[in-house]
Amino acid sequence: MVLEESVNDFNIASFLKNLTSRPGIYKMLSDKGEIIYIGKAKNLKNRVSSYFKTQSASIKQQVMVAKVTAIEVTVTHTEGEALLLESQQIKLHKPRYNICLRDDRSFPYVFLSNEHDFPQITYHRGAKRKKGRYFGPYPSSGAVKESLKLLQRLFPVRQCEDVIYNNRTRPCLQFQIERCTAPCVGFIDKSRYALDVESTVMFLEGKGSLLIDQLIVKMEQASAKLNFEEAAGYRDQITKLRSVLEKYFVSGEKGDVDIIACASKGNIACVQVFFIRNGQHLGNKVFFPGINSEQDPALIIQAFIPQYYLDKPIPYELIVSHELEEVPLLVEVLSSEAKHSVVISANVRGERLKWLQMATTNAENSLLSKLADKQGVYARFLSLQEELGCIEVPKRLECFDISHTQGDQTVASCVVFDREGPVKSAYRRFNITNITGGDDYAAIYQAVFRRFKRLKQGEHVAPDILFIDGGKGQVREAQKALAELEINNVMIVGVSKGPDRKPGMEKLILVDQEQPLDIVPSASGLLLIQHIRDEAHRFAITGHRARRGKASKQSILEGISGLGAKRRQLLLKQFGGLQGIRCAGVDALCSVDGISRQLAERIYELFHHQDGDSI
Repeated sequence: MVLEESVNDFNIASFLKNLTSRPGIYKMLSDKGEIIYIGKAKNLKNRVSSYFKTQSASIKQQVMVAKVTAIEVTVTHTEGEALLLESQQIKLHKPRYNICLRDDRSFPYVFLSNEHDFPQITYHRGAKRKKGRYFGPYPSSGAVKESLKLLQRLFPVRQCEDVIYNNRTRPCLQFQIERCTAPCVGFIDKSRYALDVESTVMFLEGKGSLLIDQLIVKMEQASAKLNFEEAAGYRDQITKLRSVLEKYFVSGEKGDVDIIACASKGNIACVQVFFIRNGQHLGNKVFFPGINSEQDPALIIQAFIPQYYLDKPIPYELIVSHELEEVPLLVEVLSSEAKHSVVISANVRGERLKWLQMATTNAENSLLSKLADKQGVYARFLSLQEELGCIEVPKRLECFDISHTQGDQTVASCVVFDREGPVKSAYRRFNITNITGGDDYAAIYQAVFRRFKRLKQGEHVAPDILFIDGGKGQVREAQKALAELEINNVMIVGVSKGPDRKPGMEKLILVDQEQPLDIVPSASGLLLIQHIRDEAHRFAITGHRARRGKASKQSILEGISGLGAKRRQLLLKQFGGLQGIRCAGVDALCSVDGISRQLAERIYELFHHQDGDSI
């Protein structure tokens, strides 16, 4: 039983005053009546009130709440009921500000019929109306087909449709390549065929090791009876089975386990799920849940689990890549739905840790592939054109960033993107000199001036948009550099990180506008801006670290006049490094070939002066 409350004339103070403290879900509606967010709460009054407390609400919440003109509430008996209802409603309405799972297809299975004297094994998806056994679920149709190919190699149980099977008059090609024993034309009897079916079932139930033991016994029995051809057949089957088990079975896993890993960047998240059933790795599946802004991977997994599992078979254990906040609630609801206990683990070791690391690596790689997708990049260029009001779709973008440590070893980076993504051959770094340490404005001016001076000399083409990582001050310096070079056909855009420095909250600074440009958080053009800004930042930091490392590795011996490379090497070898040279006296230094007393005194003085000795 649920109770519903709605608000027509939305007065938040009055609404919160009369809102119940019971568990339930709440739907936030826009002025068009569109549901923009659905949430659940153990205490509706406390949870909904938190959105309207400016000091505790996040920037994302404030942006969302500004669009709310009504709230609908459904009261439930327990928080578990609220979680179930929230999951169902998010799937139904797919609100803009929720994490929404796009893929909602049913699982595929391997199906083994039991209505025939010679059962068929095949692919199945959908309602389980046929009589027989269903093995799975598998993550994808591809995983099922791969398993069926393996089974054909191991145990030649027929996979043809009944219509074809019932009308055969001679064996098909599968018999010729030893993938079927041709029961359709009576080339095998029921008892021998039943043995292959039994072996197939044992394999699908994860009893591969027991199956090998049985085949070994049969091989030895055949050999003892001098049936060497039959024994060789068992031997070959054992070899194939061992090979398959090494590749597809997870040592140490006895039950049903799913491994869930998440990676996210900007407005894109990737969830990778590895399926393990009866200790057998059935495959993995990748998901890209819809998110409106940068989200913590733990929150994405927490939203993913109920949406994905509450209407599907639930394994006994879920291993997740991040610690979740609501583990007790999820365990309670999943266990209730599955009719068996469910465990959610984040801290795992041994074999499980290896599989979790593999799932995490797959999630990160899939995310990078999604980001680098050429069609996706072009779509972001189209979005960027719309958001910035460009007359044409930009062809070339450049972005500058500055990196230093307390003003030392300042390096500026320039990265270039075209409609296919990063153009790494066009990346450039600039070692910034002759400025006050930490003066980012002067650094931007110098880098932009040097870059576009080369453009005037014909070394490269001009970008359509020049992004500067910074605010109005940096934009003014870039504008000043281009004005001095008489370049006026490049649009300059500053990328300010926003109040909380969180991705998705960037402010764009334009030369001709007093107020920053607010770009739509869900616009793919914003992801392109974040991508090029992050790439410029990475490239600048890498260059700065290399410059700083090079400076730190330079020996202080290089500053001594008259001490060449060969003498330096000889000194280092004789004394075992700088520490030995530091501890040596003048007489000891003089003992090295080529080191005069005057040179030895200079070396001694350098080290002891630096140490602050007054000797």
